[in-house]
Amino acid sequence: MRPMLFVAVLLSSTAMAADPLPQQAPTAPVTQAAPSPEASGQLTLERLFASPDLGGQQPQALGLSPDGTLLTSVRPRVDERRRYDLWAFDTRTGQERMLVDSKRVGSGAELSEAEKMQRERDRSLTGKTGILQYDWAPDGKSILVPLDGDLYLASLDGNVRRLTSTPGGQLNPIISPRGRFVSFVRDQNLFVQPLAGGEAKAITSDGKETVHWGEAEFVAQEEMDRRTGYWWSPDERFVAVERFDEKPVHVFTRAAIGATGTRVFEQRYPAAGTPNALVELWVMRPDGTGKIKVDLGPSPDIYLARVDWAPDGSGLLVQRETRDQQRLDVLRVDPATGKSTILFSEKAAKKSWINLTDAYRMLDDGSLLWRSEKSGYAHLYRFKAGKWTQLTSGDWMVTDVVGVDQAKGRVYFTGNKDDVLEQQLYAVDLAKPKVVTRITERGWNNGARMDASATRLIVTRSNPEQPSQVYLADATGKRLAWVNENAVRDGHPYYPYLANHRPVQFGTMKAADGSVLHWKMITPVLEPGRKYPVFMEHYGGPGSQTVTRGWTSPFAQYLAQQGWVFFEIDNRGSPNRGVAFESQIFHAMGSVEVDDQVAGANYLKSLPFVDPAKVATFGWSYGGYMTLKMLERYPGVFAAGVSGAPVTDWQLYDTHYTERYMGDPRVDPDAYAKSAAVADSVKIADPLLLMHGMADDNVFLDNSTAVVSTMQAADKPFEMMFYPGKTHAAARDIHVYTTMMNFLNRTVRDKPSEGDSKQH
Repeated sequence: MRPMLFVAVLLSSTAMAADPLPQQAPTAPVTQAAPSPEASGQLTLERLFASPDLGGQQPQALGLSPDGTLLTSVRPRVDERRRYDLWAFDTRTGQERMLVDSKRVGSGAELSEAEKMQRERDRSLTGKTGILQYDWAPDGKSILVPLDGDLYLASLDGNVRRLTSTPGGQLNPIISPRGRFVSFVRDQNLFVQPLAGGEAKAITSDGKETVHWGEAEFVAQEEMDRRTGYWWSPDERFVAVERFDEKPVHVFTRAAIGATGTRVFEQRYPAAGTPNALVELWVMRPDGTGKIKVDLGPSPDIYLARVDWAPDGSGLLVQRETRDQQRLDVLRVDPATGKSTILFSEKAAKKSWINLTDAYRMLDDGSLLWRSEKSGYAHLYRFKAGKWTQLTSGDWMVTDVVGVDQAKGRVYFTGNKDDVLEQQLYAVDLAKPKVVTRITERGWNNGARMDASATRLIVTRSNPEQPSQVYLADATGKRLAWVNENAVRDGHPYYPYLANHRPVQFGTMKAADGSVLHWKMITPVLEPGRKYPVFMEHYGGPGSQTVTRGWTSPFAQYLAQQGWVFFEIDNRGSPNRGVAFESQIFHAMGSVEVDDQVAGANYLKSLPFVDPAKVATFGWSYGGYMTLKMLERYPGVFAAGVSGAPVTDWQLYDTHYTERYMGDPRVDPDAYAKSAAVADSVKIADPLLLMHGMADDNVFLDNSTAVVSTMQAADKPFEMMFYPGKTHAAARDIHVYTTMMNFLNRTVRDKPSEGDSKQH
């Protein structure tokens, strides 16, 4: 995710989560069969959601065996795009094979409610089945495979041994660092089981009702990108375990309205300005004895952001964040006593906040690689013996640490040094700070992973003409083998549509304050004198950069074939542009980001091929909120707007996300009042389609019903489509797109334009 609201990824090649639907039968007999979409080269909504994925089969959860000889991944089945199996690619021979067939091994049991909710927090897992995660044993001889709520141990020869068979499921399963144990959470307690055989034993006992051990609390999963609540020491002598108690968290009554009935949940939800769960950290032995409570400071109202063991197991590195997210303290903890001392603190810039990150590494010599935004841009530093050395600098951002070759003193990281629209892999030597070498190729948007010894790379890349590819490389970036070349040639799912593929154009414009805003556009084949409608997609919230030189969803190509201009612009408040650019929404959501999107719409209206009366806008989640704010503040700019699962009152959203940007509503109620979208909904005069999942446990349906009630009371017309049983991921349902396109075609594209018979 991630530390943001859910981004509605429109049918991307790796993220679409709808089940394939059959083609509808014609309603009347025909004398001649119509050409198939493949034969005509024309995309349809049905094809976008069908199997196989138009972006090609994409391996996910990529990992290397401890010795680097096998590259493992989970891959969707050709005939069932939402079901995944475990595969292995031999880096020596180039041969690949399925290691575990999810249909053959799995029990088909339904997941527990707790695991379903965990998957909902991790957007990449929503709507998928089969094998989605796994964990290599340290000796490289076996792999732990969670499947259908139970755990299996797969050996490399294809044999699979079932480890658990219990109702309720197992959460957060891993193999311990030296391979002696499997650990997992069951019934809100942490269990440890000998890997060689034997019964699982609970090493905590009071996990029940509101008390949880070994799990991450709601806001940690949803907003802090922390998925687990326990951590093994490298030597397996200790386990650090989070204990949280949700008792102080307010209970909200949430109705999950389904097609055949309604379930009412009493859900503990930490809305902005209300109490969080009480979080503690304990250290204990693998059998649960010797429990020591870690000193996290005098204030209980803090966030446990990150927990890591020193490489030699001598201590814990704990990141403690203040409730207002203005300071992050990095603590050194003695596991024998639980005593903590502050190594250093990160402080937010004025009118800004702390962005949590995983871009750090503890090194064997006791030093620490650390990503900080204290210069105004995210860069790497080395903290050693109380002193700082800056390793990278400039008006660009380091986004992640990929690997460290400690023998050579070389650090590999991703960033946008060459182009804000491209993520590239770079290297810098500890002995030569600020001398940065690019490893990957320009013109691509890259992601990378590395083995523990930093000798081999797994690079995932795409560009506007090529869906995601994966290759294995050495530490210099030299490609050793394709893992998934995914070339769009005969046999590739997208190949029949390649002839009609339209190029992606990029450009910039200025915001009101002079900030440079980046946009991308896809147009139909333009005919002289003809003016075209525009489909503007937006997210707009913090944490999401949508304009990159990566592969763009085939949905955008579908729109171009339907006569639409597709357009996206990254507004102020979006990431990877530096602290000043991102922080302009501080205590002011629904302000500059709305202005920038409207500026984008006005720019479009100046183009000779755009019909200025036919610019439509769509967004989901934060994007849905943005749609409402744009229609409220700038009536007449958009011909119509589609708002999906919007937050309409930020006091209804969770603490860690909302207070990071808006502060505490008990302290700054005026900021919350200005940002809300409910009262001003009566100002909406342009056509509006409102959509929401009726079982959404992230952005509650109350957000939309508040707008519905307000507009109805004021006798304001609008349209709506609510989805029984659907959660926040309802955006991945084909019906959402069918409904949206019917609405926009009727209210925008096909609406007669005055004075120009050539207009759509």
